[in-house]
Amino acid sequence: MRNALLNFACCVLLAAPLSAQSADDIIAKYVKTVGGMDKIQSVKTLRRTGKYTGGGGFEAVVIQENKRPASVREEFLVQGMTGINAYDGKTGWKIEPWNGKKDPEALSEEEMRTIVEDADFDEALVNYRQKGNKVEYVGVDQVEGTDVYKLKLTLASGDVRYYYMDTDYYVPIKIESQRTIRGALRESETSLGDYKEVAGWYLPYSMETGRKGSQERAKIVFEKIEANVALDDGRFVKPSLGPTTQPMAAGPDASTNPPAKADPAKPAAAPASPAKPPLTGAR
Repeated sequence: MRNALLNFACCVLLAAPLSAQSADDIIAKYVKTVGGMDKIQSVKTLRRTGKYTGGGGFEAVVIQENKRPASVREEFLVQGMTGINAYDGKTGWKIEPWNGKKDPEALSEEEMRTIVEDADFDEALVNYRQKGNKVEYVGVDQVEGTDVYKLKLTLASGDVRYYYMDTDYYVPIKIESQRTIRGALRESETSLGDYKEVAGWYLPYSMETGRKGSQERAKIVFEKIEANVALDDGRFVKPSLGPTTQPMAAGPDASTNPPAKADPAKPAAAPASPAKPPLTGAR
């Protein structure tokens, strides 16, 4: 993580004493370090293309498209089938061909909460007050020997995240999430890394996620992130059912970007039946 961050050291602010920080100070320096508000807001669309790797060597091609103000479409290519999760700012829907379903259907309550978070174009810390979020500075901590500032973010939905911000570069290197689903608390953690510039905005190209306390991890590595690509609004809208179903606008064909071959020394064991990839989540 440290080596990747050195790629944009010229943008880094001098670190203030650890005891002299506030939540707003840290967020302001984070925004400036990753490119500044002007650069962030100049990006109107993003298309991320990469590979998902889960347990047992399971792999899938993933494509995530975001468009301001709050539209997102996530595609998963699994064994020749393409599943979709999408949200147009009002309605969330999905297509799950591995379950024998070809028609779009509504997202579950949990899936809706996740995809609404994925639709936050700038990420939850940026302009957090305007989004109805609350942030407080918790203190100084460590992540794998790296000093970090710890921020507690309470989303407008009531979900809670803890951001671990690098004290030298002010970017999040780990996020812990807490969410209550049907009365049960669910906790997960995501490690972020390999920050690279995209149209003047530094974004993480690597995310590793799992339930808190579990050794099992799923990883997404983006091979390419494109800014300001043409994305028609129709890509995010739930198609109509029946003979009047509207064809989806042409988009990137995931089959032209197959997953990288597994290490010959460690052949990936394909699951007996396709597993459902999770929503991207934890941006």
